Amino acid sequence: MTVRAPVIDAFHLPALEHPRATTWSYGKGDDAFEVRIPRLSPADLKRQVEALVLARDRHLAHRPVAEIVGVIDAVAARLLDLGDPLRQAAERALPAVTAYSAPMIRLVLDRMAADWRAPRLRELLRAEFGDPRVLDGFRPAPRSNGLHAAFGPRLAVHVFSGNVPGVAVTSLVRSLLLKSATLGKAAVGEPLLAALFARGVAEADAELGQCLAVTYWPGGDEAMERAALDAADAVVVYGGADAVATIRSRTPVTARFVGYGPKVSFGVVGRGFLGENEAREAARGAALDASTFDQQGCVSPHLFYVEEGGPVSPDGWAAMLAEEMAAVEGELPRGVLAPGESSSIRQLRAEAEFAEAGGGGVRLHASAEGTAWTVVFDPKPDFSASCLNRVIRVKPVASLADVPALVERFGPVLQTVGVAADEESTRVLAEALARIGASRFTSFGRMAWPPPWWHHDGRPPLRELARWADIEG
Repeated sequence: MTVRAPVIDAFHLPALEHPRATTWSYGKGDDAFEVRIPRLSPADLKRQVEALVLARDRHLAHRPVAEIVGVIDAVAARLLDLGDPLRQAAERALPAVTAYSAPMIRLVLDRMAADWRAPRLRELLRAEFGDPRVLDGFRPAPRSNGLHAAFGPRLAVHVFSGNVPGVAVTSLVRSLLLKSATLGKAAVGEPLLAALFARGVAEADAELGQCLAVTYWPGGDEAMERAALDAADAVVVYGGADAVATIRSRTPVTARFVGYGPKVSFGVVGRGFLGENEAREAARGAALDASTFDQQGCVSPHLFYVEEGGPVSPDGWAAMLAEEMAAVEGELPRGVLAPGESSSIRQLRAEAEFAEAGGGGVRLHASAEGTAWTVVFDPKPDFSASCLNRVIRVKPVASLADVPALVERFGPVLQTVGVAADEESTRVLAEALARIGASRFTSFGRMAWPPPWWHHDGRPPLRELARWADIEG
């Protein structure tokens, strides 16, 4: 007797009772399972969009934001509960779906779901609005004798990328907090977690679940994109430059557009943090930052600049980083790579070996087996983007003051900078890099985990989409 593999629905379409679907297969043997992917027509999608807007007007527009926080918190609690079926489905399926290792998926679920709990959401709302009740109605305006209120988009459409699990859910959470009817388009590389979250919302609160839909359609399908975008008041897109540009061109001129395109991040180590103990601590944090998400996130560092003149040399710190990369690999293994990704790493290693043999000061540190991690010490200080998947360059600088000029041409795509330096050096460096384009500065070990209230790519994540109304005193 043949036992059919478990089936997980990678969609939440409350207005479409039995949508047509196909299945994608993952895993082998006892670990095999199938994911059901909807096959919608533009008419199907338009019907769902219209239902979302009606449901929002009935069930969400006048809902106190505190109640919405409570529903999201309940779903987040389920995703943190190892015995809950929602958590178990995510933990079982996501490693095969995303190619991340099981320990990485567990870490991502734990860290991100914690940010969807009520205390963190309340902090986000206070950071964005001061008094979150401005989303419920007019409240006193602090700088006048009048009143003001904030309103989210009636319909927000979100287009996701698949490189970092959980980012899609964070985007949906932001949209619900603004009381927006929300449609999420999942990515082919990660079609599942946002759908599981949406299902959890519907199970916690059926009315709120009617205001949220998650589905998939092939990228570039113009008819489907028109069906999704034509009624949108706001469009949020994550992805490569071409994907962001394409969706922007198809977004109605009346809709607000927020594009989160490709970004790069890096780290710096000041000589004051290169004593033996401080250097080791910085290397450990840097290894965690470079290993989390297998370096696929916009917050993932590509390289580290290390200031000369400290007790530990930049070359010595690169060796420390290599030791810590090996240790992290034992705790948080890298995921499975496509053949092309492995080839890119091998080519980079071969080039580093050739340069090392030439006597130019290059040093290669690499995992003994496979391509699990790679650290290249390179005396040339130019900024070089990594080929990802735990490949890091370490470069010396005479002074941290030299760093802004080295990264200036990457200004438009800079995002997070990890800093191991004293407070004054950090402030001076941050001011110079912020003028170029960097938007977030944090300590090593925290690069991968921005707080919910961070200015995402330099923009407030909720206020960016809010519309304000004022009653003048």
